[in-house]
Amino acid sequence: QLTKVNTLVMDKTGTVTKGVFKIKDIVVKGDFSEDEFMKLLMAMEVKSTHPIAKAILEYNAETNLLEAVNIQEIAGKGLQGEVANKTMVVGNKKLMEQFNIPVPTETDNIVESIVMVGIDGTFAGYVTIADELKADAKDSIQQLRNTGIKTLMMLSGDKNSITQKVADELGIENAKGSLLPEDKLSEVEKIKQDPDKIVAFVGDGINDAPVLAASDVGIAMGGLGSDVAIETADV
Repeated sequence: QLTKVNTLVMDKTGTVTKGVFKIKDIVVKGDFSEDEFMKLLMAMEVKSTHPIAKAILEYNAETNLLEAVNIQEIAGKGLQGEVANKTMVVGNKKLMEQFNIPVPTETDNIVESIVMVGIDGTFAGYVTIADELKADAKDSIQQLRNTGIKTLMMLSGDKNSITQKVADELGIENAKGSLLPEDKLSEVEKIKQDPDKIVAFVGDGINDAPVLAASDVGIAMGGLGSDVAIETADV
């Protein structure tokens, strides 16, 4: 199948980017100091496997973490739980909307990944996180084109603004961001309706398992992929 692939669909984070994140800005709203805000956030993120969580935990690796309880992961949106008797939701704008927490409009123009924090039903602040392209990403895309792969597409759970920016840098004309796992799946299923298209999907995340299974050839990024993605992939 691999020799017949003519359409390559890829994830973004950890696939064409390093998946190594660094905190860029911390913006606190309300009555918390930056330190208090980050302690609450870190208590939640220690329960997450996402690369962004690791970046947040590097804020102060020495600190004794508070204990988070009743943690639930909300697929494609983030986490909810309780820390120090406070109800916490930590994730993207969709998560804030789900819990009816108004988000300040200033966040709309931020290109980087944002981790938004709601505490006791109020917007408490956000952290912006930056990632960078892998050094060989641009070359790799060009080489794939040279081998005859006609259609390249990027599908990401990350914000659409970031996804489009990365796609532009790599010369990928077709990109969609802000996707849930089931959205990635339906995009690949749409492509597969064309019998002439043999589709490979390459990704690394736990959220990529369904789409890795559905593509003609599923390729996992073995170096930093989640176990679920690696198990599900063909390559």
